Amino acid sequence: MKRIGTISYNIYCNFTNYGSALQTWALHQAMKKLDAHPVLVDYCPDILADKDPLNPFGNMWDKDEESKKMVELTMPAIRKNFEKFDRFYKDRFDRTKRAYTSANFESVKDEVDTFICGSDTIFCPDEFGFDDGYYANYPCMKGNSVAYAPSFGDPHFSDEDYVKLNERLQNFKAFGLREQMMVPYVRDHVTVPVEKVIDPTLLLTQNDYDTIATERIVDKSYLLMYARRYNPKMEAYAEKIAAERGLRIVDISLRATNVEKGHLMFYEAGVEEFLSLVKHAEYIITNSFHGMIMSVQYRRPFVIFSREQCDTKITELLELFGLSDRMLINGAEQFEPIDYDAVHKRISEARNKAKDFLRIELSLIE
Repeated sequence: MKRIGTISYNIYCNFTNYGSALQTWALHQAMKKLDAHPVLVDYCPDILADKDPLNPFGNMWDKDEESKKMVELTMPAIRKNFEKFDRFYKDRFDRTKRAYTSANFESVKDEVDTFICGSDTIFCPDEFGFDDGYYANYPCMKGNSVAYAPSFGDPHFSDEDYVKLNERLQNFKAFGLREQMMVPYVRDHVTVPVEKVIDPTLLLTQNDYDTIATERIVDKSYLLMYARRYNPKMEAYAEKIAAERGLRIVDISLRATNVEKGHLMFYEAGVEEFLSLVKHAEYIITNSFHGMIMSVQYRRPFVIFSREQCDTKITELLELFGLSDRMLINGAEQFEPIDYDAVHKRISEARNKAKDFLRIELSLIE
């Protein structure tokens, strides 16, 4: 059986990210169910070589003094969180024995035979440029790779970028793209299969995540607020809903001083603890794409606030769920109750199609 190396944004990062960890884990589980042998490639792109998740302020959008103060106050939790993520990647995966960069990548063929690139926004030129690992542009990857659920994000392409993109698209035997936006363009520039697929985290079900989720952490009823970027309107909305429903706020954010408002701060939560916090929440308010996905997986009431550079992927997925009214801008919007039976019927149909395409992709590289 061929060893299929997965390449994505995960081990090396600007800051730890539940979504990047869970999408990789979910893809591996889905591949195993299709009798494939996935191997997590310990790969650091050049663009991430100088990034330090233990110093997140240097990588944040918000550079004001208040944000800097919040990071400094959160540092003990940041360190604990990093250690838990490191353990997750070491304990939960069949992983290459060596770490790889552009300097030694060709030697990865001693450990893996073929490649899957994805998921996450690894095709986004604004975030990662045109990384050779993400775009299968190393010699050992060319013609020996497929892409499952990479995202272009909300890209800004120059004429020169399109030239680079068109060259690198030729490296793949198939593309399953996470968003519809770039599907027509890619189809026009390659002769291999191209389909829209769902994020790997939706290839699994709640039962799969229950196998790694920890036991309940917070005894009392609570609202979970998971903020990938500070949004005062989202925070005010969370406090309003919590007060109306008599809920404590469990807060995964860098706003350390929220403890003074009675929030239970949980930035130190690892992946397994995050799943538990989602599973047992009475209500979830987030601006995270994967925070939204896990809310739906666990059938929790939720809303998601708009976030810069993330609206395309959030909007498309809400359309799939039939929950477009759950995207909020200021918290004054109205929305209907969630019929999760109907939502999961939609997901099941999309999951079956995506699994069929993943099966095709695996057949092309096995």
